[in-house]
Amino acid sequence: MNILAWIVLGLIAGAIAKAIYPGRQGGGILGTMLLGIIGAFLGGTLYSFLTTGTLALGAAGLSIGGILVSVLGAIVALFIYYAVTSRRSVH
Repeated sequence: MNILAWIVLGLIAGAIAKAIYPGRQGGGILGTMLLGIIGAFLGGTLYSFLTTGTLALGAAGLSIGGILVSVLGAIVALFIYYAVTSRRSVH
């Protein structure tokens, strides 16, 4: 997939994931694009693992199914990010 398709997929998947995930996420347009691209790799790899049973690094393509897999991957990436970086406030 060429770089323009990665950018478009990243923007679409990242924006949808940020809209679905509860809370407020920062990052601007570059953060959203990066989140979507990471989601495409994470979602594509998880999809490949679940369907074939082998762990192969892959990415989702620019299609409806690819966007759905990328959004799910981006939501998982957001969950992991906030689980690792969240600070518990003790009052």
